[in-house]
Amino acid sequence: DTGNGEQLYECPICNLTCTNIQILEEHVDLHLEEHSFSEGGNMRDLELAQRLQTEEDKQQRLEEEKREKEEFKKLQRQYGLDSSGGYKQQFLKNMEREVDRGRMQPFEYHKRKVDMMECLAFGIDDGKTKTSGVIEALCKYYQNEHKDARRVWLSAGVDHFHSSLGDRGWGCGYRNFQMLLSSLLQNSLYNDCLRDTALIPSIPKIQSMIEDAWKEGFDPHGASHFSSRLRGSKAWIGACEIYSLLTSLRIKCQIIDFHKPTGPTGTHPRLFEWVLRYYSTDNEGGAKVVCTSRPPIYLQHQGHSRTVVGIEEKKNKTLCLLLFDPGCPSQEMQKLLKQSIDGTSLRLLRKFVGSLKEKQYQIVAVDGVLTLEEKAARCHASQVLTSEKIP
Repeated sequence: DTGNGEQLYECPICNLTCTNIQILEEHVDLHLEEHSFSEGGNMRDLELAQRLQTEEDKQQRLEEEKREKEEFKKLQRQYGLDSSGGYKQQFLKNMEREVDRGRMQPFEYHKRKVDMMECLAFGIDDGKTKTSGVIEALCKYYQNEHKDARRVWLSAGVDHFHSSLGDRGWGCGYRNFQMLLSSLLQNSLYNDCLRDTALIPSIPKIQSMIEDAWKEGFDPHGASHFSSRLRGSKAWIGACEIYSLLTSLRIKCQIIDFHKPTGPTGTHPRLFEWVLRYYSTDNEGGAKVVCTSRPPIYLQHQGHSRTVVGIEEKKNKTLCLLLFDPGCPSQEMQKLLKQSIDGTSLRLLRKFVGSLKEKQYQIVAVDGVLTLEEKAARCHASQVLTSEKIP
């Protein structure tokens, strides 16, 4: 009330003063409509933003799934699990490539194909990548020439096998098993275990032998990784597959896991010390060079494996492993068979502590024969297999 009889009306929202109640009502209605419109607009903006975010999340998931599938296929190809064929297919394909490039005559292609098919049919290795006599040459060299070595221990009778046209790029695990087996076959302690394996098996045959070990119940977790099938594939194998295969043959072995470096700059001196104990125990005689009855050791690291055939202790107590590498061609290994073997040639084999700097290593070491009961117990234990870890 203005005092002169005129009635004033104040807007409760914006405090605007009106002299007419109807005008005020219309004014307030406009406020309410504006507020309603604003709220609705905000809701519509929120819904749109949520929808856009949902679509973006979906697109990211699809792209992530695509990347994961591509990465999985890449890993399958890398580890030979992509159904692209196995030893036989790769051998033939590589020989065809050699013919196309003029490096192989067609008649040689057909002859080698026949030889390969025959070896695969009998399940035996063709021996074309084998080099024998290196251990004997090393023994002679260390006895007569090498002045810096205090003691040397060697495994007896190990043949070297390198990768061929059929397994180049993925066959190192199988070739190392062939090296280990070549020594076991010359050791009478293992005659009974290996009575059905008188000759070195071919890679497809080794794949079948591992599958048979899985069928017996060894390492079901590892078998599932390969869908319980190796034949016809280029699948890489490692320490667990070698352990399962050896144990299925009643050969006593163990996996030792050097799961982290134990020396400066990422080195593994504990690994070298373990190998020294393996060879020197029960072989501490006075001879400078000892050809022991110890089988060679399977040595695995990420992406490759090799065979330890001995260890050298220098006069300053430095240790040096002697390794057969399946990646080393036989032409190089045969240089070690010459009368004039020297330190340069030995570089192929000698590895000092500073040379092994992978993050972790695994070894499979053989140590005798299992009874049937012990084999059954190990089969059961392998279903929850954990390797021993060196602290």
